[in-house]
Parts: sequence; structure tokens; C-alpha cells
Amino acid sequence: MIIDRVGLTYGIPGPITFRKNMRLHSFLIVGSLVFCLGVGLSPALADDSASNMYARAIEQAKLATVGILPTLATNTEALDYRLSVKIRGSGIHVGDGVIVTARHAVERSEGGKRVVPEEIHVLTDDFREVPAIRRGANTYMDVAVYSLQGDEADWPLSHVQFSEAEVTYGDEVFTVGFPMGRGPALTFGRVGNPNTFLPTVQSRLVQVDLLACRGNSGGGLLNHEGQLVGLVHAIIQTETLKAERGCSRLGFALPGMLVKRVVDTVLNGKIPGFSVLGIHLETLKEGGRWKLGVAKATGPSRHAGFRKGDILVAIDELKITSSAQLKNYLIEHTQPGQTVVLRVQRGDIHRDISVKLGKS
Repeated sequence: MIIDRVGLTYGIPGPITFRKNMRLHSFLIVGSLVFCLGVGLSPALADDSASNMYARAIEQAKLATVGILPTLATNTEALDYRLSVKIRGSGIHVGDGVIVTARHAVERSEGGKRVVPEEIHVLTDDFREVPAIRRGANTYMDVAVYSLQGDEADWPLSHVQFSEAEVTYGDEVFTVGFPMGRGPALTFGRVGNPNTFLPTVQSRLVQVDLLACRGNSGGGLLNHEGQLVGLVHAIIQTETLKAERGCSRLGFALPGMLVKRVVDTVLNGKIPGFSVLGIHLETLKEGGRWKLGVAKATGPSRHAGFRKGDILVAIDELKITSSAQLKNYLIEHTQPGQTVVLRVQRGDIHRDISVKLGKS
């Protein structure tokens, strides 16, 4: 099994052709409005209305999507009015010139270290190259936030909003991005497991049955209303033939609500952080049942008095059923510095232990 953070490597350079001094525009086809007095809309007209709304949502998401260029300038030579542009990842405009993308889609190597550059250049849907300045980034969540510079007339022609609702099993979703460095391209699919994990990031991920490739990283995952419900993070490569590698229908996205939390924190001039408990877990068998136990206590949990072999029972009166559930609770329902109460079983005795959470 190969886990590929899909914007980590450069995609295949895709030729993008346009003429100088021409701005290409996408036009929406707006159907005539039909007013029916007393009888209401027929099912066919209602379906048409829903289809038109979906088409507009897709078009707006396409216009809001940008390509992440690999260097501070394209450094391409114009030959017979053609430019070949390399794109290494995707990003999306969430309004007011703010671009959100995956941290690993913009990282570069400097002095043997992976760093998030102060400035990047992005390519808009109508082929404008625009500089953007870093506002903040978070390794824990693999998110980077940038602000576009220059004339607002050069910015993406649209933006998207974060959804206020979480996605769940079977929800229809789509993404716009630059798979293998080409695009913008759209793919459609459904949510599989909205609560899964990979070793590439600390937060939970949304697993989607949707074609994604290298270069899709940082692109938006959107619902039927065109609202941002996630940020494309990785794929699990299932093909064995080298020629077929680079794309997969087993994709993973960062949950939109958690991405919004990072963005809001950064835009408020703060450093995004998530709660750290400091417990390393193991499964322990007790009376024919497997339970979560403490393998090692570090940081906050060590100071609070946890011991190896303690069995976790509950956190803030919420029963602990799995390590994923515990991690989700800490990430999504607590803040660094907050005190939580964990109930543990130590031998035959249950006891409550208060822990002041650390920060990632």
C-alpha cells in the first residue's frame, strides 16, 4: 500500500495555451425564468432549477480554484504565443484574497529542511499569475493560508464559503484541481468513511470515493451547493503497474470545519494549535474484551499521574470506545490549556484524573 500526499511531487507539466493580452472568461448559461401562477413548478421544472443551481455552484468553484506554481515565477519562454506552465498543487479562494491549500503542496527544501515559503505564485482559472504572501501554516493539519497580492482585478473571479454542516456517509461531493499538473479538472464522487486516519496527518480525515491524483492536493472538496466541506490531502495508491500510478479513487480530505478553524485562527493573527494529551495507547485484553490502555504517559498525562496499564473508560463523562473517538474529541471539542477529566480503571478501582491539555 502506498500513501501518497497528492501534491507532494510535481505533476507532469501540462501545456496551457493562450494568446497574449487576452483574458478568457467562462460564461454561465442562464435559462429563462418561468413563473406559474397558482399551479406551482412541475417536477421537471424543479429538477431543472436544481440542476442549474448545481451547475452554477460547480462553475463558481472552478473559478475559485487556483494552481500552485513551483517557483516564484514561471520562467517560461513565449514561443508562437504559447506557454507551457508547470503546476505542482491546487488551492482555493475563500474570499477577501485568502487562498487555502495543503501545506505539503507549497513546501520546498531549503538547507535540508522542508519549509513553507513566504511567497508563492498561483495561476487563476483565466491564466493570470498572482503572487501571494504567507499568513500562516499548520503541520498538525497540513494546511497553509496565503493572501493574494496586487490588483484585485487579477484575483480569482469567484470564491467559495465553508459549509456549516459536516459531510456524512454517501454524501455527493466534487473537487476541482490540477491532477498531474493539468487542469483545472473536476471529478465527482461520494463520501465513504467521514472518520478515518492516516499517518500523514494528526487529525481525522474524510475518505472519499472520488478520483484524485498527484497535483490535486490543496484543492477544495465541495458539496452540491458549492460549499467547502474539505481540503484534498492524500490518496492511497492501489495500482501496481508503474504506468497506472499517480491517481486513485481512494482519496482523503481534511474536514472543512477543522480547516476553517485553522484559517480563522491565522487570520486573527494567532498561531493555530490543537490539544495534546500525551498518552500513547495500546490494546489490552480483559475478560475476553479488548480495551484501550496506557502504553506510555508523556507531557500533560505524565504530570497528571497516569500510569502504564491504566484502562481508559471516559473523558468528560463521554465513554471512550476507540482511539479514533478519543483523538476526535480532543481535536474538535477542546482547546489547548483546557482541563479535561479522564476516568480510568486501575486494577479494580475506577478513578478520575484531571489533565491540563498541552498544545501541538
